[in-house]
Amino acid sequence: MPSDSRAHSSSPAATSAGAGFAPFFARARAAGRTALIPYITAGDPTLEASREIALALAEAGADIIELGVPFSDPVADGPVIQRASERALRQGVTLEHVLALAAEIRRRSPVGLLLFGYVNPFLRLGWARFAQAAAAAGVQGVLATDLIPEEAAEYRQALAERGLEPVFLAAPTSPEARLAAIAAASRGFLYAVSRTGVTGAREQVPPGARDLVARIRRHTTLPIALGFGLSTAAQVEEVGRFADGAVVGTALVAAVHAAVQRDGPGAAAPAAASFLRTLRG
Repeated sequence: MPSDSRAHSSSPAATSAGAGFAPFFARARAAGRTALIPYITAGDPTLEASREIALALAEAGADIIELGVPFSDPVADGPVIQRASERALRQGVTLEHVLALAAEIRRRSPVGLLLFGYVNPFLRLGWARFAQAAAAAGVQGVLATDLIPEEAAEYRQALAERGLEPVFLAAPTSPEARLAAIAAASRGFLYAVSRTGVTGAREQVPPGARDLVARIRRHTTLPIALGFGLSTAAQVEEVGRFADGAVVGTALVAAVHAAVQRDGPGAAAPAAASFLRTLRG
């Protein structure tokens, strides 16, 4: 595992690594824009390409990057991200590889990093070891998509001890009591799922998304990012009228894969940067 790059406190990347997610949302808010949070599956098409994709996204204006840990049964994800996970797993990509990748990105960029995945790989390390490794890699926080607040006490404690922020999902079907529990458990920001079902690009922002964000705001002052289905600059602009951040995954993963299929792995990073710039309008 690479050494903790944050030990070199004089570097810009090191300085931002332990500050949590708040500065990224504050910077976007001060600039009068929505924080842009692209998702990538680590190891698709290769780990080396994923590093270059992440750095290109940071240069193109990403505020926070969701670094997806490939998993064999990604039940919250649609077919595009499922296939990305399958491609990465066929190459033998593990959580340890993703943490090493995060450390490489952190050494070269101050972009926000959210480790995004399913609970089993994290739990296999043990919560204390996992939190230590994630902190050493320089990420700001973790989103375990299938871990609910009621079962997350040990996980949250382990992250807190390492200065990491747990991010939880809130869905349109969540009752008020559930939203309150999710808000209480979250740190850094809260991820609002725009609709029920799995990830996947959609032509319109679901009509209930604005109402969900308004309901969440009754329970927290944390920034709220909206995801699941966003794919265009118009959607990002619309989301920015009522949420603090916009998460884009499926459309980006699909654009990168199409470029790789056409022109090879070297096309991945330029395709990612080009796509992200289109989201900025």
